Amino acid sequence: MAIPIKYNIRNMVLRKGLTVMTALGIALTVTTAVFIMALLAGLQKAFQSTGNPLNVLVLRKGSTSELTGPFPQENFQTLKTLSGIARDKSGEPLVSGEITVVIVLPRKDGSGEANVTVRGLMQDGLELRSTVKLADGRWFTPGQREVVVSKSIRKRFMHANVGDAVEFGKGSWKVVGVFDAGGMAYESEIWGDVNQMSSDFDRQGVYSSAYLRATDAVAADALKHRVSDDQRLKLDGMLEPEYYATQTKSGAVIKFIGWLVAAIMAIGSSFAAMNTMYAAVAYRSREIATLRVIGFSRPSILTSFVLEAVLLSLLGAIVGIILMLPFNGMTTGTQNQVTFSEVVFGLQMTPGVVTAAIIFAVVMGLFGGIFPAWHASRREILAALRD
Repeated sequence: MAIPIKYNIRNMVLRKGLTVMTALGIALTVTTAVFIMALLAGLQKAFQSTGNPLNVLVLRKGSTSELTGPFPQENFQTLKTLSGIARDKSGEPLVSGEITVVIVLPRKDGSGEANVTVRGLMQDGLELRSTVKLADGRWFTPGQREVVVSKSIRKRFMHANVGDAVEFGKGSWKVVGVFDAGGMAYESEIWGDVNQMSSDFDRQGVYSSAYLRATDAVAADALKHRVSDDQRLKLDGMLEPEYYATQTKSGAVIKFIGWLVAAIMAIGSSFAAMNTMYAAVAYRSREIATLRVIGFSRPSILTSFVLEAVLLSLLGAIVGIILMLPFNGMTTGTQNQVTFSEVVFGLQMTPGVVTAAIIFAVVMGLFGGIFPAWHASRREILAALRD
C-alpha cells in the first residue's frame, strides 16, 4: 500500500523553514543552470539560424572564416557564370562579392572597446538576406560612405544611431539606417557598400567571400561541389547555414566554465536536500514507526521519502525558473574565437531549456533523497518508537 502524496505535502508545509531554505538552495542552482543553458541557446540561435540553405558561401580554399584570406575578383567573375545560380529582378546572376573587416568601437556602458565586424556587400547582398528587415532609416547608397547597423549594435555601441558618424577606414561613415536580423549572427555586423569599403581598406581587386543564390536545394548542393572541385578557382563552397553552424565554437569557454560552476552548486544543493531529509527522518522517527505498524511496507516508506525530496526539488526548480524570466531575451556578447570580433546574442529560455532545468532539479532531488529514504525505510520499529 502506497503512502498518499498529501502526507508529504503536509510535512513540507509543517516544516516551512527547512522547506523554504532547501527549495531556495536548489532554486539558486537551477537559476545558474538555466542562465548557462539560455546563454548557449541564444548563441546557437545566433549562428545556427543564420543563413539561407539556398545560399552558397565561397571562401578561399583552406580558409575557416571570411577574414582569413581574400581571393581575386577575376575568380568572382568566373563564379557568376556557373550553372545553377538564380537570377535577380534584373535578370542578372543573384550573387554578391563581399569584403569583411574588423573595427574597434567604444561600448555605450563605458566598459571599454570591442571588435565589431564590418561587411561590404553589393546590392544583391541585401536580396540574398531577405529575412533581414530595415527597422529605421534607409539602406546605404552605393558609392557613398554610408552604413546601416544592426539593432544590437545600436543598443550596445556609441555613435550608432541614425544620423551619427562612425570613424573607420579612411574617413567618417554616416549611419543612415538600422536593420533587424531577428537574432541571427548578422546582429553583430555593420553593412556598407563593397566598393567604398574596398577603397577605404585598400582591398581593391579582391573579395573576402562571395555569396551565390542557387535555384533550388539540389542546385545548391551541386553548386557547392562545383565551386570546390574547380581547380581553376582554388575556392571552397559551402552552404551558408553550414558555415555559421561551425562558428558555435565561440561558446565552448562559456559552456565549460558554466557547467563546472553548475556542477559544483548541484553537489552542494544535493547535500542540502540530503541534510534536510536526514533531519526529517530523525524528527519523524516515531511517525515512521507508526506507519510501519499500521501496515505500510519499507518500499512504501522509501518511495514516500524520495518523492518528498523530488517535490522539494521541483519547488526549487519552479522558483529558479521564475527568477530567470526577467532576463529572458536580454542581450549580451562574447568573442567569436574564429573572427575575434564580438558576437551579440540574446538569452533564450526555450522549452528545451526549461525542460532540462526541471530534469536537472529532479536528478538533484533523487540524489539528495535516496540515502535518507533508505535509512528511514530500514529502521527497526521498536528502536524508532523509543526515539
